[in-house]
Amino acid sequence: MPLYEHVFLTRQDASAQQVEELTAQFKGIVEQMGGKVAKTEQWGLKSLAYRLRKNRKAHFTMLDIEAPPAALNEIERQERLSEDVLRYLTIRVREHEEGPSAMMRKVDRDRERDERGFGFRDRDRGSFRDRDRGEYRRDREGRPPPREGNVEASLPETATEA
Repeated sequence: MPLYEHVFLTRQDASAQQVEELTAQFKGIVEQMGGKVAKTEQWGLKSLAYRLRKNRKAHFTMLDIEAPPAALNEIERQERLSEDVLRYLTIRVREHEEGPSAMMRKVDRDRERDERGFGFRDRDRGSFRDRDRGEYRRDREGRPPPREGNVEASLPETATEA
């Protein structure tokens, strides 16, 4: 039987339980028609590049399916009828990817980066909390801040004598 990767997007105001129910419904269709769902991944609520039917975000779900083409046609027909499904995409693949998909690996990588710190800022320039800001640095060194309009007060003592 052919192998497919199927991704569908659900409305942003649909609850996680509704998304699970839709996923279970599509799994049931595949199994009734003689196929099987090898893996299911909930990618979560993500921002869209542009609005789809007045939605700026959507719940993403991916299914790895091994089923006859008729089963995929029925799933896609059901998705067209459902008001909760915004978009869907089915791709035929030669073999299913082992382990988590690229999207799930990205989520893990982002979570690790957030736990470490702020990414490039920490490595390149230090955290923004560690940087000195002008007037605060002067206060720590004991120098009074320069007064407005008085140029001599801001110049070093050797410059005023010359």
